[in-house]
Amino acid sequence: MRFIYTILFWLALPWMMLRLLWRAGFSQQYPYCFRERCGFSPKQFDHCIWVHAVSLGETIAATPLIRALRAKYPHETILITNTTATGRARTLAVFQDQVEQCAFPYDLPRMINRFLDRVKPRILIVMETELWPNLFAACQKRKIPIVLANARLSEKSARGYQRIGTLTREMLSAISALAAQAEPDAERFIQLGMPKERIQVTGNLKFDLEVPNDLMAKGATFRTTLGGQRLIWVAASTHPGEDEIMLRAHSLLRAKFPDALLVLVPRHPERFDAVAALLHAQSFSYVRRSEDAICDQNTTIYLADSVGEMMLMFAACDVACVAGSFVQVGGHNIIEPAALHKPVITGPVMFNFASMSQEMVAAGGMFQVQDAEALSHKLMQLFSDEILRHDVGEKAFQVVEKNRGALQRQVAMIEAKIFL
Repeated sequence: MRFIYTILFWLALPWMMLRLLWRAGFSQQYPYCFRERCGFSPKQFDHCIWVHAVSLGETIAATPLIRALRAKYPHETILITNTTATGRARTLAVFQDQVEQCAFPYDLPRMINRFLDRVKPRILIVMETELWPNLFAACQKRKIPIVLANARLSEKSARGYQRIGTLTREMLSAISALAAQAEPDAERFIQLGMPKERIQVTGNLKFDLEVPNDLMAKGATFRTTLGGQRLIWVAASTHPGEDEIMLRAHSLLRAKFPDALLVLVPRHPERFDAVAALLHAQSFSYVRRSEDAICDQNTTIYLADSVGEMMLMFAACDVACVAGSFVQVGGHNIIEPAALHKPVITGPVMFNFASMSQEMVAAGGMFQVQDAEALSHKLMQLFSDEILRHDVGEKAFQVVEKNRGALQRQVAMIEAKIFL
């Protein structure tokens, strides 16, 4: 089965390379990835601790874990690999020269073995649900332990893996330990063939988010540049099809709150210009963060076309709407705004964060809405009542506080498998 997968991967590789070239037109970071994706890491090590965090969300989740590993193993090289520009930018912004960073290699035997020969990992820590047949087989052959950290598996993803059951079982057999976010995640992995004795339900690392001490002060300062006393909401990490929903909701909201400002944050940098064109086509008065333009009282949309500043946007807002939930993406991280005492709104599609969102809704710290009209109605309700906004934000924060502790449990699992 893995042989067929490898053949199909080779056949798809030219298109993947063309896509990488296309994305290079939107981010200066992608050109440096070509050699790295082929297994040529920019540096070679005698040994390292390798953490793979595919994109921005996984990198955010991995941040407290990486810091804990740096403190526990101060003399060990820690290598972070990312696949996306947003993940890479977050890694470099947070850790700078404290860790090594490069692109994740393509999952082809020659490229994987070249990469392993160059970086020589003592252990591979994979964030959330990244299962790679050739990588896992190569690590198993070299006796490199694999830990799947902060693992989650939605029903939709589980059904996909069931369709390639033989290959899935082969991959799961290579994993030394799996730290599941919640009991349903653990059960799905077991049903797919993961040995039960290698799984531990540890909770979600994202609840152990470290909020910088000066973030709220920076948020207050940034807010003054957006219009001082205006009511502000953030539409965070939007995907194609969601920008229109946010703009429709904002137009309805401004009928009652004409000074309201929407901070619109597209998920991917390559969409920044397209979203700006959409704003222009719909005749919105907007400014772009990348142009450092002044946001005055006539500005209705602030287009946050930057990378790595989501927490700043949340700190400056009154209400946070987390996107990826109005389309079949499955939602994005609701913990960041909750950790900042912000009331949270999402769309109906939250299968990537099912347990977390259910708990947040039950606690009264989050609302799920169906469409633009329902979103505008909930925004009006929150904007009309400062006490309600504060109460909902506090309930969201309490959910975060209650669920902290996954970091210690997952570090302990890694310690049990690492060979120093």
